[in-house]
Amino acid sequence: MIKIDSIDDSRVDIFTKYNEAQLYHYYEPKPGVFIAETPEVIKRALDRGAEPIAFLVEEKAYESEVVTELLSHVDDDVDIFVAELNVINKITGFNLTRGVLAACHRPSLPDVESLLQSSKRIAILEDVMNPTNVGAIFRSAAALGVDGIILTHDSADPFYRRAARVAMGTVFQVPWTYFDKGSDYVSVLHKNGFAVVSMALKDNAIPLSAPALKQQEKLAVIFGTESTGIKQETIDASDYVTIIPMHHGVDSLNVAAASAVTFWELCKED
Repeated sequence: MIKIDSIDDSRVDIFTKYNEAQLYHYYEPKPGVFIAETPEVIKRALDRGAEPIAFLVEEKAYESEVVTELLSHVDDDVDIFVAELNVINKITGFNLTRGVLAACHRPSLPDVESLLQSSKRIAILEDVMNPTNVGAIFRSAAALGVDGIILTHDSADPFYRRAARVAMGTVFQVPWTYFDKGSDYVSVLHKNGFAVVSMALKDNAIPLSAPALKQQEKLAVIFGTESTGIKQETIDASDYVTIIPMHHGVDSLNVAAASAVTFWELCKED
């Protein structure tokens, strides 16, 4: 245990001097770094194979049972820095909850082909940029039986601190990866035997409960960016367009809420 009295201490620079985009490129061209918070999220990250670099722990939490148990599985050569809460909360963007941060090496991601070959129900996030929405989608995917998630590169990083926290660490449980930049990913899905359905408000949309969707052996469901939705060329290349029927003049749900309804309908066993 190493006591820290100031966030200007150079030994904790990895927690204080870099934003998440910079941490992503920290070891470029090798995978970078992410910061996880709360014992549950950190435990799931470690179980996923993420290697810790250092911990920053709030002083009062250091001897708590949950943090003691978490740190008991960490190698002795990993630094554990301890500071008072008012010191940690001076780090821009942090209002620490549940007492602990971990800086970890980013684990490797599966390749697209292997993820598709091992899956029957896949969620596709096309330019979903809000980390809170990405985290909520992952949590729903984990709870409701989605086999994996593939994102376009303009989507928010699932390992970003806020996304991982909202997901309750399920970003380390649901297999996920990125499509290659600029790839014709609908063609990749078709090549691997997936029927492709876009969630979009279009005149030719069928209800989410339509038997044609449930009967597909392999189904990829696309969710679009919060502002403009799925790209028209993606919709045109899809096999189906679907909507969640609405009431009281409401035309749509937030993408995270829509994902939960969709996963429940399309992943449940009859």
